[in-house]
Parts: sequence; structure tokens; C-alpha cells
Amino acid sequence: MKLKLKNVFLAYFLVSIAGLLYALVQLGQPCDCLPPLRAAAEQLRQKDLRISQLQADLRRPPPVPAQPPEPEALPTIYVITPTYARLVQKAELVRLSQTLSLVPRLHWLLVEDAESPTPLVSGLLAASGLLFTHLAVLTPKAQRLREGEPGWVRPRGVEQRNKALDWLQGKGGAVGGEKDPPPPGTQGVVYFADDDNTYSRELFKEMRWTRGVSVWPVGLVGGLRFEGPQVQDGRVVGFHTAWEPNRPFPLDMAGFAVALPLLLAKPNAQFDATAPRGHLESSLLSHLVDPKDLEPRAANCTQVLVWHTRTEKPKMKQEEQLQRQGQGSDPAIEV
Repeated sequence: MKLKLKNVFLAYFLVSIAGLLYALVQLGQPCDCLPPLRAAAEQLRQKDLRISQLQADLRRPPPVPAQPPEPEALPTIYVITPTYARLVQKAELVRLSQTLSLVPRLHWLLVEDAESPTPLVSGLLAASGLLFTHLAVLTPKAQRLREGEPGWVRPRGVEQRNKALDWLQGKGGAVGGEKDPPPPGTQGVVYFADDDNTYSRELFKEMRWTRGVSVWPVGLVGGLRFEGPQVQDGRVVGFHTAWEPNRPFPLDMAGFAVALPLLLAKPNAQFDATAPRGHLESSLLSHLVDPKDLEPRAANCTQVLVWHTRTEKPKMKQEEQLQRQGQGSDPAIEV
């Protein structure tokens, strides 16, 4: 029994000595824990560096915001608006002029359907503060709407828009405002803005840098929520419209703008008063560009920035009744 205990003690002693020697040997070997420790230390160093950078940024003054181009450096937008005498004419023109006044570097070409300028329009233009050219041309009797005819039967504003195009091409005819057309080489864009539409000022930013013909959707037109080009990979591939989709350019008058140099290079490009219904826009654009070369704007034609609105025709029954009684409104007060 004593011998056995002695042997066990000896074996335990030898194992302990062996373990101690192994531990002493391992003390001289590289430790496997060093790489993780180094990585953790590097992460802490990077965090400290980032914190120092953020603190330095907070102490630094804020950067000066990017300045927009000076108005003189912007291409001029020539807005062509045909207008005719009616009860809501002044109200429509006041609303439009105040929208246009928000747009820098803009020239308003207002064309009356009249033999000569009227005091109402002349006074409104003079008070608008806008750079303008006042033109007047009477629509021939054969092209005028007859009593009771719906507005879509005959194209309207054709003579007036063509008169403005003539002025831009140096053919004169101004009756007020700026008499001289832009000199050759002027960079600009031409837009046809009817006086009864509603325009976002963002629309004019979109059209400003048009190179050929730029396009966008128009809201509340053609019996639809909107009409406009369909775009794929930044190119116009079709048109969202319900009426005669096979027209060369199924666009509303408010849905495109043309670079001034392109118009000046195509003196025969004008609107055709004999164009079929819905083809008035195509009669001009077919002289200027192929549909595949149209330039989509307004976030690839996904934003509506102009609406085809119309002011309701006022009902004048009470006015007519008072006139019969000799108590009508003072005609000297301009409405």
C-alpha cells in the first residue's frame, strides 16, 4: 500500500514538473491574442480621429452657399401670349403677369387680337414692371368662331402667335414696349403661354436651357388628369394622350418650348391656321424637330408644372337687369 502511494505521488510530481516546464517554454513564444488587440486599438484610434475631425468641423464657419448665375448670364425666356377682349381679360392677364414677374430674365410678348392696342392692355403692361413687347393683329373674319360654336372647332391665337414669331425674326410690328428684336446670336428660349393657364415658376427653370425643343406634361387637358410625353432611358418614346394619339406631336401648346436659335434658323416655321383640329402644335414643330429628339424636362416628364385651367365665364344677368333700369355699373371703371 505504501509503495502504491509513493508511485502515485511520484507520477503526480513528474506531471507537475512537465506542466511547469511547458508553461515556462510558452512564455517565450508570441501570443495569439496580439492581432485582435491590435485591431481593437486601431478601431479606437480611428474613432478618436473621427471625433477630432467632427469637432474641427463644428468650429469651422459654414461654407458659403453656391450662388445662382447672375440674371445677365441666363438665356432670356420669350413668353408669347395671345389675348382677346372679354370680361375676364384683365383678371387673367394680372394673374399671369404676376407669375411672370417671379421669373428672372424674361421678355413678355403680349399680342392682342385687335386692329390696334387697347388702353386696358397698354396700361396693364406699363404697370407690370416686366420687360415687354406689345403687338396687335386682328384675326381674319373667316377664322373667327361663330356665335354658339365650341372653342375647339377652329384654332385660336394663330395670327397672334405668328405675329410674335415675325417680330422675333426681325419683321417688326411692335406697338409698344421693346421695339427691337433680339440680335443674331442671342441665346434664349420661346414659350407659348396662353393667358388662361396656371403656371408654376419652376416650369421656367426647367425650360431655361432648352437646346432644341423641350417637353413636359400638362395637367387637366384632353379629358385626362394630364397629357404628356412618355420617357424611357431619358428619351421620349411615346405620348400619354387619349385623343388622336397618332398625331405627329400630340402635345398641348403649354407643353413645349423652343430654343430661339432654332426658330430663327427656320424662318418658315409658323402655325398653320388651316391645320386640322389638334394639329396646330404639330404644324409648327414638324418644321423644327423629330419626335425622337425631343428633350424631356420636369424629372423626365413625371412632374406637372402647368395646368390647362379656364376661368368660368361670368354670369351678367343682374348687370343686364340694372342696365335696363338705367342703373348699370359705371363703364368708366375698368374691370
